[in-house]
Amino acid sequence: MSLASSSPGGPADADTFPAVCDHTHLFPGARPRVQGLPDPAAFAAEPRPVEVDLRFSDGVITNAELRTPEPGAVLLGVPAYTTAAGTPVDARTWLVREVSHVDDEVELRIGGLAVS
Repeated sequence: MSLASSSPGGPADADTFPAVCDHTHLFPGARPRVQGLPDPAAFAAEPRPVEVDLRFSDGVITNAELRTPEPGAVLLGVPAYTTAAGTPVDARTWLVREVSHVDDEVELRIGGLAVS
């Protein structure tokens, strides 16, 4: 297993939460699920900046940052990383077009790339 981060995050780091991804990379329409937030319903209603550990389907984990630069705007900043198959993925900032409360998780629906 290849790790882009040496810290697994989650409960050991109260300010970092796991975000499970069903794929080896993000793309428009991807839906990472943030786990372990103290009040997921409140977070979905009013997102705030948090650090997450993106956990991709191939076992790669990388740190990322959920940002709220202005009311109603949510961005996910992801540093460069390499998939388990060796494919490099450039650093990107994604627009999050929807934040919803699903069971005890917060689902992020990824939109397009943010324009810098």
